[in-house]
Order: sequence, then C-alpha cells, then structure tokens
Amino acid sequence: MDKKKESDLSVLLGYAGSYKKLTFLGLALSAAAMILGMLPYICIWLVARDLIAVAPDWTNATSISHYGWMAFAFAFGGIVVYFCALMCTHLAAFRTAVNIRKQGMAHLMKTPLGFFDNNASGLIRNRLDGGAAETETLLAHNLADIVGTAAMFISMIVLMFVFDWRMGAACLLAAVISVIALFTMMGGKNAKLMAEYQAAQDHMSKAGTEYVRGIPVVKVFQQTVYSFRAFKEAIDDYSAKAEHYQGDICRVPQAVNLTFTEGAFVFLVPVAILIAPRALANGSFAEFVTDFAFYAVFSAIISTALAKIMFAASGMMLASTALGRIDKVMSAPVFDPVEDPKEPHDNSVEFRDVSFTYEGAELPALDHVSFRAEPGQTIALVGPSGGGKTTAASLIPRFWDVSDGSVMVGGVDVRHIDHHVLMDNIAFVFQNVHLFKTSILENVRAARPDASKEEVMEALFAAQCGDIIANLPEGIDTVIGTEGTYLSGGEQQRIALARAILKDAPIVVLDEATAFADPENESLIQRAFSSLTKDRTVIMIAHRLSTVTGADKIIVLDEGHAVEEGTHDELLAKGGLYARMWEDYSKAVKWRITSEEVA
Repeated sequence: MDKKKESDLSVLLGYAGSYKKLTFLGLALSAAAMILGMLPYICIWLVARDLIAVAPDWTNATSISHYGWMAFAFAFGGIVVYFCALMCTHLAAFRTAVNIRKQGMAHLMKTPLGFFDNNASGLIRNRLDGGAAETETLLAHNLADIVGTAAMFISMIVLMFVFDWRMGAACLLAAVISVIALFTMMGGKNAKLMAEYQAAQDHMSKAGTEYVRGIPVVKVFQQTVYSFRAFKEAIDDYSAKAEHYQGDICRVPQAVNLTFTEGAFVFLVPVAILIAPRALANGSFAEFVTDFAFYAVFSAIISTALAKIMFAASGMMLASTALGRIDKVMSAPVFDPVEDPKEPHDNSVEFRDVSFTYEGAELPALDHVSFRAEPGQTIALVGPSGGGKTTAASLIPRFWDVSDGSVMVGGVDVRHIDHHVLMDNIAFVFQNVHLFKTSILENVRAARPDASKEEVMEALFAAQCGDIIANLPEGIDTVIGTEGTYLSGGEQQRIALARAILKDAPIVVLDEATAFADPENESLIQRAFSSLTKDRTVIMIAHRLSTVTGADKIIVLDEGHAVEEGTHDELLAKGGLYARMWEDYSKAVKWRITSEEVA
C-alpha cells in the first residue's frame, strides 16, 4: 500500500494494529462524555426556568434539588466516561508509538550501512523516537478532543436553535469568527510553515549532535561556539522560523480568536435588547428571560470548545509533520531480497571495473577501478586523502552498491549473495569505533551472540586486551560508560579487534584501525593484527605507510583512479606517487625540533 496516498490519520492508525479498535471505542466514549458534560448546563437552565416562573415566591420551586442531583449525576458520569475514553486512547497511543519504533528499527536493520554515514544518529533518533512521541499526543488526547468537541458542537447547534434562533445565531457568530481565525493561523500556505519549522528543528538537532561530539576539539583549541558556524546557523534558522510563525503569523489571528471566544456573551446582549420590547408587549417576558439565561450559560461553553479545537488542530499539524519525519526513516533504501542467492566459492575479493558516485556528487568517488585479492592475501589501499580508499572498502560489505562494474567476493557478485551470508563472511574494523553501553563481554559477543565466555576471553587476549581486563573493576563484566569506566581510543580499538577476531570471518576490512592510537596502543594493535589476519583475506587502509610495507599488494588510489599497483619495493622502484608519498612519510617520521629551531 502506498502510504503517500493515505491520509495521515489512516497511516497512523495503520501502525496501531489490533489496538485500532480501542481508538475508535475511545473516540465514541469521548463523544458521549462531551454530551454528558453539556447536560448539567441544561439542568441549570431548568433551575433558572422554575425560579423565574414562581418569582418572587421561590419556595414554590420544588424541583430545584432534583435538577441539582441530575446535574451532579451527569457531570460525574461525564468524568467517568471521559476517563474510560482516555484509558482506551492512551493504550492505543502507547502501542502505536511502540509499533512505530519497532517497525522503524526493523526497517533500519535492512538498510545499507552507508545510510548511517549520511544521516547522523541524532537526526535519526529525532525523526523516529521524537516523531513517535509526538503521535502519542494526537491519539491519546487531540483526536478524542476533536471527536468530542464535534459532538458537542452538533448538540449545541441543535439546542441553540430550539428556543430562539436569533440568540442562537448570535452565540454561534463568535464561533464562526474564531474558526476563521484558526484557519488563518493553521490552514492554507501557513501549514507549510509548520513543516519548515520542523525541518529547522531536525537540522538543529543534527548540528547539535555534531557540536557535542566536537566539544573536545573546542576545549583543546579554546574555540567558541561561533567557530561551529553550522551549529550557530542552525540555531539562528530555527529561532527565525519560530519567531516568524508565532509572531508574524499567529499574533493577530490568535488575538481575534481569544477576543471573540472569550467575549461571546457580547454578541448575545444586543440581540437580547432588540428582542426584549416585543417580549414585553406579548406578555412573554418571563419566557424571554429564561431563554436568555439559557444562551448566557451556553455562551461560556464556546470558549472551552474552541480552545480544545485549537489545541487539537495544532496536535494534528504536529502529528502530520512527525509522520513526515517518520516516513523519511521508513522510506530509507533497503536491500532487495536476493533471488536465487549464491554462496561465495572462497575468500577472494575482486573489483571489476568498479565506478561509484555518491548521491548529489558531480564527480565519481571511484572511476573504473580493478584489482584482485587472492584468498589469504593482504591488500593495502593507500593514496592521498579523498582518493577513494574508504569508499572502496565500504563497497565490499555493501555499505553502498556500485554504480557500474561489480565487486566480487568468492567469485560471486556481492549483490547476488544473501546479505546475512555476506556479513558472516566479512569482519570490519573502522577508525571510528562504537562500543555499546554494556559489559565488555557483551560488546565483544555482539560479533557472535552464541559465543561462550571462554571464547570471548580468547579473542580478548588475542587482541592484546589482557591489560585492559586486568585494570577494570569487574573484569570482563565491567560495563562501559558508567560509573566512570571509560576506555581510551586505542583501548576501544583493541576491543573492536577482539570483536572481529571472535567473528572469525574469512575476509577482514581494516579502515585506519590505528588512526587514534598512541604509540603504545599502536604496538599492541599491530600484534593483534597478526591474530586477526592469519589465513584471512585482508583489505586494509592506512595513512601510516609503515604499516603496509609487508602487504602482498598495494593499490594506490588517487582521485578515484587506481594509478599504481605492486609490492612496497616494486612501487618504490617505479618512482611514482607511492614513492613520493613514502619519501614524504620518511621525512615526517625523522623530523625533530632541535635547539637551534627553538632558538
């Protein structure tokens, strides 16, 4: 079913599943509660009628107490029914929000990992978790208020034209003006402003996440928030849109709305003055006063009813924009099921005339790149920054799919291998390591959930993590990120290597695995590599050329092209780009600050 052709409410109720029935029951109960809530006003009118009829001998109004108890019963019954209505709508709303989160997470599990490179975690969380939370308000409160208020208005219209249509029309005039004011604020082109407001909020959330992650850099270099121009611009944009909508768009219509709804009684007085002389002449002045009392009482309901409509309409707009944000998650590209999947024959990796261009980019990140890694070989990808090394590595586990050509694993195009099988055959370690806020044991076991504790310990020691475990208060069961238990970048990298070792995949992809390691950690990581890469096909990326001198083959990538290929010695002999990079690297390693330079 194409959700774009459905109304927002239909899409939202689709997430409710079997709890949709509770929503409808809650709406029906809300309508009944609103009608019950109006009946006490009728009882008040009946009291006023009886008192006026027997005035000034009030003792003859014997039915007053009876009407009073009826009003109490109706009011109490309305409260009970409304409570039951909210129980139903809240249960349905909570289940709907849970289903949105579950379906969203299930969908994200099927998306290519490259999707998360272009969509920050803060942005995804704001869209899915924040959007689901905003739908709760609509289903739990706003929708019930809309249905209840609609039932109230229909009942009000009927009652207001029963006694005197002229005074009834005067009371409803205030409601008509208020509705026009509400539509001016929230309808037509102004509805787009709310979408722009939410988009600005998303952008600010994303920029805020990036800023928080960059705080260490800000503190080290004594920078200010103004150095993070994107974050400041996002805040300014959000502030401008919020001020424009609330100030320029809503100020006058809201003033008109409040003036006429709160002063509905003012419309009733002139009409009553016009009608009063004729009532006196006809001898029906008592009936006229009774009717006037009825409309005076009911005019107070208009303000309450329209206020509920306003907040409910606002909730509808917020839910609509929330569903738009949720849809951006639900519409994220997913891997199509592989028809007739094939199994890799071995652990070779081959690029056959591969080209790849990122969405929105003008130039390809890779342009007709070809190379082959035989089973058990170590292939190093080197080259200037932006040459396409990380892009090439990300195409192997299908973070992205190639634009042209094919990436082969075990002689089979990765697009023809079941995604789970492909993931089982590849282990990867990136420069930006993510550890979960759970124990070391569960962090490593994430690679293979059925692994025993002993197998996890073996992987940790193979990754040179013995000193980390020894220094932790609860050893392997220590929870990361709580109670002051944190690891350095190099230590996190070794935990990630243990995870890759435990996975025991035949192909290993290493993307700048020593980028953030200090010399001591780098030495330990290099030792861990020997355990990780033994008898496996390895594709590694490194800026430190000293780490790739022993590779079976080095591929030099520059501006998306494979410009050189060979061993370390062969490439030095060629005197090309790699030889120049090696010369620059050697000079950088030997460079020292001398006393003469300091002076």
